[in-house]
Amino acid sequence: MLNVAYYNGKISLIEEMMIPLNDRAVYFGDGVYEVVYFKSGKIFALYDHLDRFYNSLRGVFIKFNMSREDLQDLLYSLISKIDDNSEGIIYWQVSRGTAARNHVFPNPSVEPNLLAYVKTKAAPNMKNKIRLITTDDIRFKMCNIKTINLLPNILASQKAEEMGCAEAVLHRNGIVTECSHSNISILKNGVLKTAPLTEYILPGTVRKQLIELCGANGIPVDQTAFTLAELIAADEIILMSTTAMIRSACEINGETVGGKAPDLLEFLQDKYTERIITELNIQ
Repeated sequence: MLNVAYYNGKISLIEEMMIPLNDRAVYFGDGVYEVVYFKSGKIFALYDHLDRFYNSLRGVFIKFNMSREDLQDLLYSLISKIDDNSEGIIYWQVSRGTAARNHVFPNPSVEPNLLAYVKTKAAPNMKNKIRLITTDDIRFKMCNIKTINLLPNILASQKAEEMGCAEAVLHRNGIVTECSHSNISILKNGVLKTAPLTEYILPGTVRKQLIELCGANGIPVDQTAFTLAELIAADEIILMSTTAMIRSACEINGETVGGKAPDLLEFLQDKYTERIITELNIQ
């Protein structure tokens, strides 16, 4: 198999997997999710993702009884069904269960549903720069929980796509929060500046790892909010996500940005690549 799907114990191709109409993920988006990168049968930063996943479950009061160890074993069993040398992503989500549509939680006897899939996908070239737009952050006040309620993110992503850009930078009254599907930071005068974790900021795993890499290499980190004006004036703009890894921007709303600290940017990207190689023991 190239792309493997899983739903409550059933395994099939993604295209063949069926889920019940009454899964609360279908009509409410009532669930949480995670995405991890894997290569050659090994998963990168899995513990960080599991930490966030179980925190998200607690944040929305979903009682998911599978242990971290059993979930980890399941994820590894899924990637074992594809080619040993492949790389890609594993997506999984847990919804509150299958029950008739009702805004209140279903009966406590209703078990959560676990959906997962493995998709082969080449890692991005982190050195390729991307174009951005800016747009108002209209998301609700639980952005720190990785729920599957992503309609505002979808609208922002579509707006960026229509403008020929790869990402949309979200802001609230001129204060940058994050992007439609990534965290965002800036480099200025040798300092990594990144917004502090609040209800408007997802605790990104790559963001966490980048802060750790800066600490290990003597690069100062300033966890304070920054404005759109500071974003435009930054030496480099850094976007971070599991699928994009660490990318930089060359344009915002048609205006050239960044490109003023290429050595530091490349150093951080290379250190991140080294971390992946070391953790996955890639030869």
